[in-house]
Amino acid sequence: MERSWIEISARNLRHNVEALRAILPPGCELMAVVKAQAYGHGASGVSRLLSQIGVRAFAVATIDEGIALRKEGICGAILILGYTDVCRAGDLQAYDLIQTVIDFPYAKALNGQKIAVKVHIKIDTGMHRLGIPASDMRAVEEGFSMQYLNVCGLYTHLSCAENRQAEGIAFTKKQADRFYDLLGGLRERGITIPKLHIQSSFGLLNFPQLAHGCAYVRVGIALYGAVASNADTVLKPDLRPVLSLKSRVVLIRTVAKGEGVGYDRQFVAGRDSRIAVIPIGYGDGVPRSLSGGNGRVLIRQKTAPIAGRVCMDQMMVDITGMEDVAVGDVVTLIGAQGENALSATDVAQAAGSIANELLCRMGARLPIVIKETI
Repeated sequence: MERSWIEISARNLRHNVEALRAILPPGCELMAVVKAQAYGHGASGVSRLLSQIGVRAFAVATIDEGIALRKEGICGAILILGYTDVCRAGDLQAYDLIQTVIDFPYAKALNGQKIAVKVHIKIDTGMHRLGIPASDMRAVEEGFSMQYLNVCGLYTHLSCAENRQAEGIAFTKKQADRFYDLLGGLRERGITIPKLHIQSSFGLLNFPQLAHGCAYVRVGIALYGAVASNADTVLKPDLRPVLSLKSRVVLIRTVAKGEGVGYDRQFVAGRDSRIAVIPIGYGDGVPRSLSGGNGRVLIRQKTAPIAGRVCMDQMMVDITGMEDVAVGDVVTLIGAQGENALSATDVAQAAGSIANELLCRMGARLPIVIKETI
């Protein structure tokens, strides 16, 4: 019996893939973003499930994440979205990984390794993070001519795709225009345009028209069903949460009125209280900012507030008045029990963060249990 664990719903993952595919135009595929352990869901298990339902393109952040997928038997395209030291060009080739060209000097350095590798050239259309500036057509054109770079993709990233205000929409349009203006110039120079991708999750949900003519949409948080149900998006597919975070009650203490619980006596009982000890903490990814009643959990389909400070390996919950709670009861920190649910978005908002960060912080020591089959 595990102290705490993550549960993955294979059924909900399949459902989300089907819901997202239904809003893609013909010829456009999902590129599943499985970086950071698939947003805490477990990259190898999730990627295997996705492979079973026909997903053939994946995105990771690092070369080692890509290698790990290949060693797990994952086939298809694997794009590295971030930086890889050019001295590892041999690994890129050996594991058939696609490297992002992060700027023009990087392209020259990678080509200088004299090892044939696949690349996607990233275009900076205004986010000013990675990529060759969209205005530098000569550099992009030269990238296509480099002997050892097999340019099989071009892409950009939308920095304001969540923003449905007029200013955000205008900036997204400007980014798209810059990207397509560059493509027009490349075509005039006789360059065959490779596979294209522009959108991540919110790019698809808010600007679905941009998927037309693209080979991929890079879907991360939407794939895992962690987009808030009340999110202000143009498209609202029925997405279901894939991850649940669970633990157990391992100890119940009776605390007299006026006694403190946990570090710094942040919680002082205002009445004779029952306190449940749960073996999970910030070492497992539970934000410490949920301390002091900011966060809640579900036990026996009822909500109970966190009492005192979240510790590294455990936390306490006030179960006063919940007389049926017993040692061994399952505690849900993210997920549903009966009619009640705590979504990743809800928990992240209570912690002053976003679902992406919350899920990615799930500790590596938590075992992952995959429910159901595809």
